[in-house]
Amino acid sequence: MAVSMPEARFEELVADALDTIPPELARAIDNVVVLIEPRNPEDRQLLGLYHGIALTERIDSHYGGALPDTITIYREAILEMCDSEDEVVDEVAITVIHEIAHYFGIDEDRLHQLGWG
Repeated sequence: MAVSMPEARFEELVADALDTIPPELARAIDNVVVLIEPRNPEDRQLLGLYHGIALTERIDSHYGGALPDTITIYREAILEMCDSEDEVVDEVAITVIHEIAHYFGIDEDRLHQLGWG
């Protein structure tokens, strides 16, 4: 059963999840925009998506002037899979950390090994 939640509350949860990133990692995040969208049009079950050039792939001389990377969190997909607000809080945090990890160059296999996938 899907959880009903105002958009503003969901945005707070994403902001709260971003606030849990350790300061030393947060300082390393540069040129990234976090977006909240209802759903991914190509994969309606997708919870989040990182789109950009991972930090480990950036070469200073070729990266300059690049558009910001994006992390998109898909609100309706997360709300649909959860049965309570507590589950939404947990899933938002996991999804945000998962996508931030991709920014740092951590792939799906490694995330699974670390228990984040």
